[in-house]
Amino acid sequence: MVDRDAERAALDGLLKGVRGGQSAVLVLRGEAGIGKTALLEVVAERADGCRVARVAGVQAEMELAFAGLHQLCAPMLDGIGLLPEPQQQALEVAFGMREGGAPNRFLVSLAVLGLLAMAAEARPLVCVFDDAQWLDRASAQVLAFVARRLLAEPVAMVFAVRAEPGAGDELEGLPELAIEGLADADARVLLESSVHGPVDARVRERVLAETRGNPLALLELPRGLTATELAGGFALPDARPLANRIEGTFLGRVRALPEDSQTLLLAAAAEPLGDATLLWKAAELLGIGTAAGGPAEDVGLIELGARPRFAHPLVRSAVYRAADPTARRAVHRALAEATDPGTDPDRRAWHRAHATAAPDEAVAAELARSADRAQRRSGLVAAATFLQRATELTPDPAVRVERALAAADAKLDVADAAAASELLAAAELGPVDALQRARVERLRAQIVFARRRGGNAGALLLEAARRLDGLDPVMARDTYLDAFAAAMFAGRLRADADPGERAVADASRGAAERAATSGDPADRLLVALVARFTDGYAASVAPLSEAIRASADAVDDRWRWLACRLAQDLWDDELWHRLAVGGVRVARETGALNRLPVMANYLAAYCVHSGAFTTADALVDEVDAITQATGLPPLKYASLMLMAARGDRARWQAADAWGRQNAVDRGEGSALALAGWLAAMMHNGEGRHAEALEAARDGCAHEDVMAYGWALAERIEAAVQTDHLDEAAEAHERLSARTQAAGTPWALGIEARCAALVGGDESKYMESIEHLSRSRAAVDLARARLLYGEWLRGQGRRADAREPLRTAHADLTRFGASAFAERARRELLATGETVRRPSGREPLTPQELQVAQLARDGHTNPEIGAQLFISPRTVEYHLSKVFRKLDVSTRRELRRAMTDEAA
Repeated sequence: MVDRDAERAALDGLLKGVRGGQSAVLVLRGEAGIGKTALLEVVAERADGCRVARVAGVQAEMELAFAGLHQLCAPMLDGIGLLPEPQQQALEVAFGMREGGAPNRFLVSLAVLGLLAMAAEARPLVCVFDDAQWLDRASAQVLAFVARRLLAEPVAMVFAVRAEPGAGDELEGLPELAIEGLADADARVLLESSVHGPVDARVRERVLAETRGNPLALLELPRGLTATELAGGFALPDARPLANRIEGTFLGRVRALPEDSQTLLLAAAAEPLGDATLLWKAAELLGIGTAAGGPAEDVGLIELGARPRFAHPLVRSAVYRAADPTARRAVHRALAEATDPGTDPDRRAWHRAHATAAPDEAVAAELARSADRAQRRSGLVAAATFLQRATELTPDPAVRVERALAAADAKLDVADAAAASELLAAAELGPVDALQRARVERLRAQIVFARRRGGNAGALLLEAARRLDGLDPVMARDTYLDAFAAAMFAGRLRADADPGERAVADASRGAAERAATSGDPADRLLVALVARFTDGYAASVAPLSEAIRASADAVDDRWRWLACRLAQDLWDDELWHRLAVGGVRVARETGALNRLPVMANYLAAYCVHSGAFTTADALVDEVDAITQATGLPPLKYASLMLMAARGDRARWQAADAWGRQNAVDRGEGSALALAGWLAAMMHNGEGRHAEALEAARDGCAHEDVMAYGWALAERIEAAVQTDHLDEAAEAHERLSARTQAAGTPWALGIEARCAALVGGDESKYMESIEHLSRSRAAVDLARARLLYGEWLRGQGRRADAREPLRTAHADLTRFGASAFAERARRELLATGETVRRPSGREPLTPQELQVAQLARDGHTNPEIGAQLFISPRTVEYHLSKVFRKLDVSTRRELRRAMTDEAA
C-alpha cells in the first residue's frame, strides 16, 4: 500500500483499544475507488487475536429489510437462545425465522448488541462494513443505533461509505475519518506501478490530474488506454463522473470474456446474498457450466469460492448496469426458479418481479403478499418497494388503483414523498370511486404537510376530510385531527388561504356532533378541539381535560402526543406527567417507534419543568440517539427548553438561529412561539429584562397552543422590571382569563406570582408559593421565591428576604438553572448573606444517573440494559463509575446514598 500512514495508524489505534477491552467505531468516508476497501482489508489483516465479521452492502438488496443485518449476525445465531425472550423473538421475526407481528426495532437493536457482546466474550470482535451506503435502511438504522450504544464491549465497527449526498445518512454523528486522494508523489509511484511501457508526459499529467489521487482510478484507467494512446499523448475523451469511468474500465475487461462467463458474472451481480449454491443452481438453469468461472477469475474480476466475491463493488455495479434488459430478466428468472419458495418467498418474489417485463397478476399478487410480510417485520422500505412494483405489474385497472393507494401510503410512511406523488398520479389514471378519490386527496394533503408544515397543507387536509365525511367516518375524523394539527403547527405562518383552528372547528362540527356520544378517545378529542376553537379557552377546559384523560388511558391512541401538548396548554402538569411517562412506557412496550422519541421529548420537557435537569439531559440524549438511528426528523423542544432554563447562552444562540430558520422553512409558526417564550425565559434569568420583553412580545404575537400562556407570564415579569406597568397589567388580565379557567395549582401559582409583580402585593407572593408547592412546577416555585426575595429586599426588609432567597438559590443551583441561581446569589449578597460554595463532588453524567436510579430501584444489569438500550457490560461499566463518584461499594449503599441525596 502506497502512503496511508496516518490512516493505518488510526486503524492500529482502534484495534489496540479493542484488544484492551474498549469498543471503537469509525466511519471511513470517501469517493468511489479512494481506497476504503483496501483500508478495511488492513483492519482485517491486522486484527490478530480478534474475530472478524465482514458485511458488504449490495445496491440491489437495499429494498430488503434487515438483509445486511442478517449478513452480520448469521454466523452468531448459535447464541440467540441466550438472549432475553423478547429480544430473541424480535430478531427471529426480523430474520424470517418465525412468524409474528412487527418486531420492536429497539428490541432488534438490543438483540444485535447482545449477540455482538456475547461473540466478543471469547475474543475481541471486529466488524467491517464495506459499501455501507448500500445497506438496507432497516439494517443501517439498527447498526447505527448499536454503534452509538457500544462502550465497554471489546467490539469494533468500521464502516466504509461513499462521500456522496445522502450516502450513509444513518451513520451521521459517528466518529469519521475522511479518506482523500493520494499526494502527488505517491500518486505518481502508484501510476508507474500499473503501466508497463512508455507513457507520454502529457498523458501522465492528464491521468494524474483527472484521477485526483484516486488509487483505483490510477490503477484502472490506464488499462483502458491502448499503448498508442499512452505513448502518443492523445486526450482522454471520457467526461463521465469518475465512478462511472472506473466502472467502464472494469466493463471493458468483462466484455473481453466468453459469453458464458459474462452471463455468470451477471448472475452473481444480481444475486446479492453471495450464495454459491444458489448461484450455481441458477447457472445450471441458464445452461452454464462450472468452467465459465475460470476466465473471470483469471482476470481478477471475481473469486468463486464458498461465497462468490467480486474484486471490487464497482465490478458488480458495472456488470449489472451495462447488461441488456433481456439478459437481466433471464438471470433474475433463473434465480427465482433456484430460490426455495418455502424458505425465502420474499426474495423469490423480488427476483420474479425483476424478471417480468409485462403486467402479471400472479407476480403482482406474490409481491403484495411479500409486502404484507415485510410490514409485519417492520420492513417498511421493503414493503413500500414491493407494493410499488406490484402496482406496476398489476393488469386489472381497478386492482391497480387500490395497490397504488396502498403503495403511496407506504411510501409516505418511509418519507419517500416523490414516489408517493407518482403513485397517486398512477392511481388517478384508473377507475377511481368516491372513497378512493377522497383517499387520493388525503394522501396528497399529507404529502404536502410532510414536505412543508405550512403552505396549503391545512386547506388540503380540510378539503380531504370533508370529502371523507359520509364515506369513511373514522378516516374523516383522523383527517380533521390532522387538519387541526396542521393549523396549530402553522400558527402565525399560516397562509391567507389556509384555514386556522377556528375554520377547522367550523368544518368539523358535524363530525364532532356525530362523535359526541362516542367513548373513543379520538372522537372525544375531536369534540373537545371543536369546543376549544369555537367557544374559547375557558369553555373548553372541562371537555379537553376529560378527552385528554381518556387519551392517557388509551394504550393505542395515536393522538397521545397531541393530548400531551394540550395538557401543557391547560396548565395541568399532573396530566402532562401522566401522559408523558405513560406514553414513553407504552411506546417502549408496544414498539411504537415513531411515537417513542416524541413522547420522550415531552417527558424531557416535563423534567425541565420539574427541576430534574440531569434526567432531562439523559432523555434529550436518548431522543437524539433515536431520531438519528431511525432517520426521524430532529425534535428540539426539550433540548432548547433545557438550554434556556440553564441560561446556556452560547449553545442557545446557535440552536435558536437554526431553529428559527428551520421553522420558517417548514412553515411551523408554533416553533417561533416556543422560541420567543424560551428566549424570554433565558433573558429574564440573566436579568436582561428589556431583551426578555421583546422576546416575550414575539412569543405572544399569536395565540399558539401551549406557548402563549407561558410567554404571557415571561412578558409580565419583563414588563414590570422595565417599568412598562400598563403592558404588564394588560398581559396579566389576559393570563388570568386562562389560569382561572384552568384552575390547577400550577396555573393559580403562576397567576398569583404575576399578580404580585403587577400589584406589589406580599400576600400574592405567598399565595403563589403555596399553590406552586402543590404542583410539579419546581422551577416556577423557585422563581416565585426568588421574586419574593427580590421584592422584600427592595422594600428594605433584607433579613426577611434571606430565607426565600436561600431556598431559591439552593434549589436553582441543585437543578442546574445557572443564570437564575446567579441572580439569586447576587440578591443574597446584597442582603449581607455569605453564599456557600456548592459541593465539589464530581457529578453523575445523565447516563450514569439513569443507571444508578434503575439499580437503586432493584433492577438487574440485563433489565437496566434492556430499558436503556445498552449492553449489560456497559451497565456494569457505568455502575463502577457511579460507585466511585458516590463513594459506595454495594447496591444497598447506593440506595442509601441516593435516598440521602434526594432528601
